[in-house]
Amino acid sequence: MQRVSLNDSLSFSRLVYGMWRVGDDANTSTGHVEAKIQACLDQGITTIDQADIYGDYTAEAIFGEALKANPSLRSKLEIVTKCDIVAPCGRYSEASVKYYDTSRKHIEASVENSLRDMGTDYLDLLLIHRPDPLMDHLETGAVLDDLIAAGKIRAAGVSNFKPWDWELLQSAMKNKLVTNQLEISLSEISPFSNGDITFHQRSKQPLMAWSPLGGGNLMTQNGNVQERLDVIANNQSVDRAAVAVAFLLAHPANILPVLGTNSLERISKISDALKVSLTREQWFGLYEAALGHEVA
Repeated sequence: MQRVSLNDSLSFSRLVYGMWRVGDDANTSTGHVEAKIQACLDQGITTIDQADIYGDYTAEAIFGEALKANPSLRSKLEIVTKCDIVAPCGRYSEASVKYYDTSRKHIEASVENSLRDMGTDYLDLLLIHRPDPLMDHLETGAVLDDLIAAGKIRAAGVSNFKPWDWELLQSAMKNKLVTNQLEISLSEISPFSNGDITFHQRSKQPLMAWSPLGGGNLMTQNGNVQERLDVIANNQSVDRAAVAVAFLLAHPANILPVLGTNSLERISKISDALKVSLTREQWFGLYEAALGHEVA
């Protein structure tokens, strides 16, 4: 499995396993969750993506039970998690509205909750989940730096930030932000042309892509995009998902797709995307289908 360096001391597997649906599985037993982790490790997928809000604030604890049952797993994994979304459910059920909180108090509390729930004494990467219109960048930047200095997180990054949001937060930090997790897929191709990918590619900052299969729509719906995926998939003896992910892997910006599924069979096929070879013409054929028209 190819690895991508985020900084001098932290690298991720090129493919990332996302656990946003782990709490939706009918089987959340420790053994079943450990089987998912092992299926990833068998393919060289070592990076696990979490967020405090996943599963109404339960997903980290479900994952953590597997780590506590088998402590040897922790050293084999890189754990990514996110914070700043406060939704009226779970531990925040008394909140009157959904909102974002990038204050020092909230970020520190979120990190402590994540460490406790996952049974670890450090996080490899903490992401600010959504841009906060009320963010005091000096306060947020300082607490991220302090968490790194304390060894509670190895690095910090963001999710869903526009370039100007990134630059504002970065301006208040001593440490470099290492990645931005964006929605990128054949169902959401705007980052290829709106400057989001270009901004990070210029600075050689690897991107993480959430929902790389369009929330499953690329797999379950039919249309021009799916037809073109199927042609390539049939020729290379893989499924649609592998080709859709390979579309992202082919881009020179070092995009790390984050794939989430509860099916052990589908987990075992995540790395099939690395088997797919796309010509420039095939890549543009998929891009054209996603655009709904040929490029100008």
